[in-house]
Amino acid sequence: MEKKLNLLMFSGDYDKALAGLVLANSAKNIGADVSIFFAFWGLCIIRDPEKIDLKDKTAYEKMFEMVTPKGVEELPLSKMNMSGIGKKMLVKMMGDAEKPSLAAFLNGAIKKGVKLYACKLSVEVMGFKENELISEVKIITAEEYLKDAFNSNIQLFI
Repeated sequence: MEKKLNLLMFSGDYDKALAGLVLANSAKNIGADVSIFFAFWGLCIIRDPEKIDLKDKTAYEKMFEMVTPKGVEELPLSKMNMSGIGKKMLVKMMGDAEKPSLAAFLNGAIKKGVKLYACKLSVEVMGFKENELISEVKIITAEEYLKDAFNSNIQLFI
C-alpha cells in the first residue's frame, strides 16, 4: 500500500515548523509521498528573505511586512520565546546536540521531494507575492489542497 502524508502548516512558530519538517523528512525516509500546504502564518516558513519586495504593496501590506518573520530562521518560538532568548537557547541546544537547523530540515525536505504548496487565499490576503516565496513552492487553492488531502493516509494540522 502506498503511504501518503499531508501536512497543513498553519503555524509560523519555529518549534511547530520544526515538528512538521521532522515528520515530513521522516516520512520521506520511509518511502511515503509527502505534501505540505502552508496557510496564513505558515507562509513565513517558505518566504525567501532575499526576495522581499515592497513594490506595488498597499500601506497595510507594507506595515504587515515590517512585523512578520522574513524567513524560516526568523520564526519565534510558540512558548517561552522570551523576546527571542528562548529561541536562541533552543537553537544552541540543537547545535550542541549536533541536530540540524530548521533551515536544514526545510532544505532536506526539498531535496527529498516533499511537495510544498502555498494557499492562494492566504498569499493574497497576507499581501505576499509569488516571487517572495522559495522557488520550490507552488500556489494552489484550498480545493486543490483538499483533493490532495483526501488521497492521503494521514493528514496533520500544525
